[in-house]
Amino acid sequence: MPAIKKILVANRGEIALRIMRTAKEMNIATVAVYSEADRKSPHVRFADESVCIGPAPSSESYLNINNILKVCKDLGVDAVHPGYGFLSENAGFAKKVQEEGLIFIGPSAEAIEIMGSKLAAKQAAGKYNIPMVPGTATAISDREEAKQIALGIGYPILIKASAGGGGKGMRIVETETEFDEQMDRAVSEALSSFNDGAVFIEKYIESPKHIEIQILGDQHGNIIHLFERECSVQRRHQKVIEEAPSISITPGIREEMGRCAIDVAKSCGYYGAGTVEFIMDEKRNFYFLEMNTRLQVEHPVTELITGVDLVKQMIRIAEGHPLALKQEELAINGHAIEVRVYAEDAANNFLPDVGRLNTYVKPSGNGVRIDDGFEQGMEIPIYYDPMIAKLITYGADREEAIQKMIRAIDEYQITGVETTLPFCRFVMKHPEFTSGNFDTNFVNIHFKPRMLNQEIDHESAVLAAFISAQLIKSDKWDNINCKTVGTGAAVSKWKTRRV
Repeated sequence: MPAIKKILVANRGEIALRIMRTAKEMNIATVAVYSEADRKSPHVRFADESVCIGPAPSSESYLNINNILKVCKDLGVDAVHPGYGFLSENAGFAKKVQEEGLIFIGPSAEAIEIMGSKLAAKQAAGKYNIPMVPGTATAISDREEAKQIALGIGYPILIKASAGGGGKGMRIVETETEFDEQMDRAVSEALSSFNDGAVFIEKYIESPKHIEIQILGDQHGNIIHLFERECSVQRRHQKVIEEAPSISITPGIREEMGRCAIDVAKSCGYYGAGTVEFIMDEKRNFYFLEMNTRLQVEHPVTELITGVDLVKQMIRIAEGHPLALKQEELAINGHAIEVRVYAEDAANNFLPDVGRLNTYVKPSGNGVRIDDGFEQGMEIPIYYDPMIAKLITYGADREEAIQKMIRAIDEYQITGVETTLPFCRFVMKHPEFTSGNFDTNFVNIHFKPRMLNQEIDHESAVLAAFISAQLIKSDKWDNINCKTVGTGAAVSKWKTRRV
């Protein structure tokens, strides 16, 4: 297969920039596509060529396959990288890219299709004796039979959409009397979200850890894993904080999980970068959850502890090169943590926020990485995911990475919209997080919106007291009028009369 000379990145924002930067380092030209809402986005300027592909709604732009393929043809593109989200796990898109004679920087359409269905993925992985959560192996067709299976498994159970993701089409059923109502809701949501009403049931693991394994496979049958990521701090079944390695598993579990992840990849002939997700119960039994057939949002933490550029590896794999990395050559070095900086108000049930980034000043310094796609003065569009940036810190150990993260959060200045930064700081300082004694229920158990207000009020009081003490000590000003504002900063107003 010939070397790739020009890549179209079928995505936006921070992940588009992330891919383009590696492509530039590899002397590969890049093409950005953008919607009318993203005309001023940094990824548009960074690319060698940029083309508007439609109005703001993603259905008319970033999901418009025909427009994207037309740009590929018009600009002589060799390959397409889908990033994550949008078309990244669309088997039809991958197939059309290949039918146009282009290289899809990702797995085969067949692998995407198999792993895109949770039931098909379970059936494929089952051939390799991968541990599975007890439940149904096929979609529910007979509700009464399903109720009997649920009784056999034992409540609580989960009803899950086969085509689901992000918590959609998922319902917890505590007792048999709730079964019909929750089943109807799950099917309805699955139909509206995925146009596929197929659902199945699983035993509900009540206090799980969410652990995932990063894998890389080439087109010659070689597959390796790049260790695990801990992704248990979530809201609405979606990750907010990730780290690598996990504080929760032993070297033996790591090795066994890695072997299972490789087997899952083998079950569908996988190549490219992918992630195999597991849940782990309180007794450290782990079970296959699903496979994400794309680059993950949290891939930077793996890059930092392994020194491997995953995007570069994806491009080389797509060009047909065999993996240059061997499993025995890989090692975990240090610790990395990522927080997702969303335009959301954590004090208001993580409600998405929109507005202008009136202030946007990023932290820097040793061990701090930021992947973002915004600049000061830009608007946060209402049409897309509200993530502003990914803030990642790296240290020699977990404690150092946490302290760097607290420092970086304190340096990060954003005004104009509410963000998840205060919540992420709350997590970093929480004893259950620092001890590693947390699971996917962390937000529900340990976080209440009033806690953020209490922390802000405490910090404001401390700062105001410090300023007052300094002024009294200096005895240089009078007529001081100092008030505390909601951001936690103390703003002083005084008349300039010296005593």
